[in-house]
Amino acid sequence: MAGSDIARAGTIGGVERRSIDYIPLAERHGKAWHQGPFWLTGGFMLPSLLIGFLGPSLGLGLVWSLIAVVCGMAFGTLFMALHANQGPRLGLPQMIQSRAQFGSRGAIFPLLMAVFIYVGYNVFQMILAGDAVAMFLSGGKIWYLVFSVIAVLIAVVGHDLLHTVQRYFSYLIIAIFAVLTVAAVIHFPLSGATPVSTGFTFSAFLAQFAAAGGYQISYSIYVSDYTRYLPQDVPEGKLIGWTFLGGFTGAAWLACLGSLISSYVPSPDALTELYRIGDRVFPGFGVVAVLATLPALIGTSGVNAYGAMLSGTTIVDGIKRVNPTLRVRITGVVFVGVVGAVLSVAMPADYMNSFEEFITIMVNLLVPWTAVNLVDFYLVRHGRYAIADISDPNGVYGRWAWRGLTAYFGGFLAMIPFLSLGFYTGPVTKALGGADLAFIVGLLVSGGLYLLFSGEIRKNLPAPGEQPSEVPALS
Repeated sequence: MAGSDIARAGTIGGVERRSIDYIPLAERHGKAWHQGPFWLTGGFMLPSLLIGFLGPSLGLGLVWSLIAVVCGMAFGTLFMALHANQGPRLGLPQMIQSRAQFGSRGAIFPLLMAVFIYVGYNVFQMILAGDAVAMFLSGGKIWYLVFSVIAVLIAVVGHDLLHTVQRYFSYLIIAIFAVLTVAAVIHFPLSGATPVSTGFTFSAFLAQFAAAGGYQISYSIYVSDYTRYLPQDVPEGKLIGWTFLGGFTGAAWLACLGSLISSYVPSPDALTELYRIGDRVFPGFGVVAVLATLPALIGTSGVNAYGAMLSGTTIVDGIKRVNPTLRVRITGVVFVGVVGAVLSVAMPADYMNSFEEFITIMVNLLVPWTAVNLVDFYLVRHGRYAIADISDPNGVYGRWAWRGLTAYFGGFLAMIPFLSLGFYTGPVTKALGGADLAFIVGLLVSGGLYLLFSGEIRKNLPAPGEQPSEVPALS
């Protein structure tokens, strides 16, 4: 089916054939509002619920916890949503764009971090999905494999099916969790239940804000992968707005529900509490509530497998040129799915906390990347890139780009005194009572350094050696 036919039909045009290559204008399709339900489902997962547990666990009262969650989520989602505009302008996946700032070899470092995050999130999500089913059915870890296969099949079909699955799952999720949220409000604050957390400390507020903001910024590595098929002239305001609305609503809603629950239940278990709240609506609805977490976990696992394939292929292409065929794409998706499934089955329960910390480290390592990438796109080059040279590992952007690499590592070094990890707490974080604000420092320092280093590029656009591309300058 031709790209124009797909655009008119609005349907899934068979198995996707593209991977890290440029999406021609004739194959562009979709609408800006499709990003809303896509990212709502992406954020409507159990890990988002757990983010909301943090504030009350530190003694923060419900109202302050909700404010910290909403403000943190809004702050982080803003940076994530700004990446959406890059997809239709450049027609390329998110992480391959890093070559313009870091070079084809220099970009391998943030690309590796992205792969670790994709696979790591899939391990968590398969375990959570398996735990949800294990509450009602036998089978144990076999469910990890079942859900991994489903996620891989969705990712193999590719971009359009991922969008369709996420969009229609969002309608189901909204309906069920609207009922659950009303039931939780009635059962806890409106019934006169006694909260376990009522206080306020600035350090606890900052910790909840930082956890919510950093969590949302981690989605930045995904965004252009799912906007690159949009028409090049899609209005940037609508595109960024819909991405923000979906990403913020899904994650913030569930995190606020988490704060509500943990304000009244000491040391809550997410699945158990959803079951209890659901059964207060009517007996049996608790099962529906728990199983309603599965669509987002499985669908987003497909999104992760797809993104890991794109990033992994870009890494290999930076070392040895890859012909981005359908076989390469499917092989990459299957490989990622197998690795995630094996790790899920092999992961002992007592290693989960350590593994979660590993993912936290990877997210911190990507914060300077998002700053450099956005500053380059919006403030330095204003959307002007030589697309063919980004796709070419030997193109004009070179193999090692000192501006991006220096800004990246400078920003990360600046983050170290602000980090809070199980094995290390920075001196500034100690002074703040444990609040990890490293991601804000990383954004400011890396973005500022890159802008400072790029004055010559800003004065001489297009950069020497760049050829005019199909991409218009930003307004």
